[in-house]
Amino acid sequence: MSTRNIIGRRKFLRQTGAALGAALAVPTFIPASALGRGGAIAPSERITMGFIGVGGQGTGHLLGGAWTYLTGGYTARKDVQVLATCDVRRERREFTCQKVNDHYREVYGEKFTPCKTYTDFRQVLDRADIDAVLIATPAHWHATMAAMAAQAGKDIYCEKPSAVTIGESQQMLAAVQRYGRVYQAGTQQRSEYGGKFRTACEFIRSGRIGKLQSIYAYRDGGGIFWPPRFGPSRPAPDSVDWDLYLGPMPWFPYDGNVGAHRFDIGELNWGQHHYDIVQWAADADNTGPVELFMEEDRSCYKYASGVVVYGKPYPGEPVGGDGGACFVGTGGRIAVDRDNLVSDPPDIVQEPLRPNEVHLYHSNSHSGNFLECVRTRQPTICPAEVALRSSSALLLGGVVKQLKRPLKWDPAAQRFPDDDEANRLLSFGRRPPWNV
Repeated sequence: MSTRNIIGRRKFLRQTGAALGAALAVPTFIPASALGRGGAIAPSERITMGFIGVGGQGTGHLLGGAWTYLTGGYTARKDVQVLATCDVRRERREFTCQKVNDHYREVYGEKFTPCKTYTDFRQVLDRADIDAVLIATPAHWHATMAAMAAQAGKDIYCEKPSAVTIGESQQMLAAVQRYGRVYQAGTQQRSEYGGKFRTACEFIRSGRIGKLQSIYAYRDGGGIFWPPRFGPSRPAPDSVDWDLYLGPMPWFPYDGNVGAHRFDIGELNWGQHHYDIVQWAADADNTGPVELFMEEDRSCYKYASGVVVYGKPYPGEPVGGDGGACFVGTGGRIAVDRDNLVSDPPDIVQEPLRPNEVHLYHSNSHSGNFLECVRTRQPTICPAEVALRSSSALLLGGVVKQLKRPLKWDPAAQRFPDDDEANRLLSFGRRPPWNV
């Protein structure tokens, strides 16, 4: 249970005691929801949250969407109270805030702490009454905001990719560990989709396909890339904070496309879903590749175990393209994606997992797992350590795509041995004041 929630209850009790005489003298109606009666959860027991970035992805989490798996999103959860929506675009933050307050008014009447809007996420982090933040901004902000949120004492749910360089992913992990925060990466395939991905990884790690030899990730590696942008600048409208939108990335003139830019090569936006499952199945959550190379213009790599990962589909196998992969062993293969779990021969996945086989971390709700871990202070199913390794597997592919030559990687030191040119691509120059 979070220290912040405990302190909140103590303060609540002190305030209640101080006001007891007045309460006895003047009859007051207190809603059952405020006391936790009738199945409601008292405000002091709810996890308070701020939402940073409320475009399509952030609004889906906040109000309900295809990837939240709960009607109404976090706003509808009885164990959560949303206190802030933050976005550099005024219409987004005001629309979502109004929706939150309308819902709370319908559920709780007028007895609730209203949600407020913010342009600058640092004001959200400054609020002592917020326990956790959900970050769904453009990717170039993810790791920086997560590190600053950890420093501010907030627990963090952060959308993928967890970082756009390996260097900032390391900084994010260091901050989460130093300040003892709970972190959940938005790679929800470990929790959702009926457990297909977990089951596939359990079968593979239990030896159902014999010795694992190769993995087809379907998606290529990816990385950050800043295209040159020149030309006259025009002022951004008052409804947009253009400088804050750019944040740590290089400056370029306002062009009216807030939120529509793609500063990447390869599969930076989507690929971490695939490589997260690759890492899980290969029992590589605490390590990474040792060699990288290109094949047919796709990034590939090899683990110390000898398992080779190809950033392309398995020939002739339709399953795996939607967030999944195909795993080939000495005794067969398994392919999995969000809709399917298949094998060759078919009986590999038809027999249920036996008690003596590998059983992995079980979660059937990614948001629920995050909130439970905020309360218990236990690691989430996709903690910062796992996020660093799965994002690194993706981002290393982006490095080899740019250099177009074989590379050696030291997963313990997280460096390219004796390769200054490659190591320069582990980070990028950041605009002040965004050096974490």
